[in-house]
Amino acid sequence: MDSVSGIGVLDKAVAVLGAVEASPAALAELVARTGLSRPTAHRVAVALVAHGLLRRDDDGRFCLGLRLIGLGHAAALAVPVWAAARPALVQLHEQTTESVQLYVRDGDSRVCVESIESSRELRTMVPVGARLPLRRGSAGRVLAGAAGAWVASVGEREDGVASVSAPVRGAGGQVVAAVSLSGPIQRLSEDPGARFGAVVAAAAAQVEAATQPSR
Repeated sequence: MDSVSGIGVLDKAVAVLGAVEASPAALAELVARTGLSRPTAHRVAVALVAHGLLRRDDDGRFCLGLRLIGLGHAAALAVPVWAAARPALVQLHEQTTESVQLYVRDGDSRVCVESIESSRELRTMVPVGARLPLRRGSAGRVLAGAAGAWVASVGEREDGVASVSAPVRGAGGQVVAAVSLSGPIQRLSEDPGARFGAVVAAAAAQVEAATQPSR
């Protein structure tokens, strides 16, 4: 496999972790998913088990380790806007019954740090931790600096999906996060901003107010 960081063993460990992110994997599946040789995949996986980053399920398959729960929580707490956003996101979800997310920028990507799925059968699903393009979709364009109280997109990142996003700004006026609402076009319409722009912007303002130091 090609090295991403220049540290081969680290790249292999991350590849093994990524291989079981969606579902547990037996050793043969690890080999198929990572392209590593069987001995290497086994050696790396066993080492990750020793560190608590992987574990074995009842069928002996490798899956994500429980130590990652604490690491993930600590990483989320390091993003101050995350802790303040939940009440506003819950309220936005209850107002609209659609899926809502909170994104932050990470280089040339955006990462979902909070997500509440719609209970409707037809809905958009973005798991926490998902890494998506920065230049496609309303949330990505907000984080890239698009002007306006809100940004809407229709079928931009994924066919059949519409979204509306609004910026959350820090004390210095810089965009630190994006509150997003997404769902199927047939419910959000071809002009989702007209219907949802104001409530999404209000939710973002609520998050913003909760993160600002009290005067």
